[in-house]
Amino acid sequence: MDIFEVLYEKRDEENAVNMAKYMKNKFDFLGINKPELKKIEREYFKEIKNKEYIDYDFVNKCYGDSNRELQYFAIDYLINKKRYLTNEDVPFIKNLIVTKSWWDTSDMIYKLIADMALKYEDINEILISWSKDNNIWIRRVSIIHQLHRKEKTNTKLLEKIIVNNFGSDEFFINKAIGWALRDYSKTNKEWVSNFINKYKDKMSNLSIKEASKYL
Repeated sequence: MDIFEVLYEKRDEENAVNMAKYMKNKFDFLGINKPELKKIEREYFKEIKNKEYIDYDFVNKCYGDSNRELQYFAIDYLINKKRYLTNEDVPFIKNLIVTKSWWDTSDMIYKLIADMALKYEDINEILISWSKDNNIWIRRVSIIHQLHRKEKTNTKLLEKIIVNNFGSDEFFINKAIGWALRDYSKTNKEWVSNFINKYKDKMSNLSIKEASKYL
C-alpha cells in the first residue's frame, strides 16, 4: 500500500478549507476527516504489523509533507510501534515536537514519551529539563505526559514540572497545568486540592479553574 497515494486520493477540497480554518490556517490539509483517517490507518497498520522495527524514513517523509494529516499519520504510526521505542529515541521524539508544532501534534506525541518514561526511569530527568525548555510545546508535553496514569502517577515529578512552569502567561502552558491536575483529581482529589491550596498564589486563574473542575 502506497499510503501517500491513498491519502492524496481521498483529498476533499471543501473539507480541507474548513479544517485549515479550524486550525487558524497554520497548516494545509487534504481534507480527510478523523474517522476516515483512522480507517485508513487501521488497514495500513494491519499490513505492517509484522515489521518489527520503526521506519524513521517514513516518519520523516510524512513530516516533510505540507498536509497536516501526514503528521497525524506519522504520530499514530509511532504510537502503533511504540514497543520498539527506546530511551535513545528521545531526541527523535523531541525533534518531532518542535517540527511544525502546535497543540494538535504535541497532544498526540505526549503518549509516546509517556510510555517511554514508564520503561526508562532516566527519562524523568529529561522531562524535568523539558519543563524549563524555551519551546512551549516541549514544556506542554512534559506537563501532560502523565495523563491517565491514575495510581501510577509520580506526584513528586508532576509537582516539580508544574512548579517549573509557574509565572507563565502562555495559554497553552496554563491550560496544560490545569488539565494535568484535573485528570489526576479523578484519582486523588485530596492531593490536587492540597496542591492548589499550597500554590494558589502562584497559579494562574485558568490553571486553578481547570484543575478544580472535579473537586
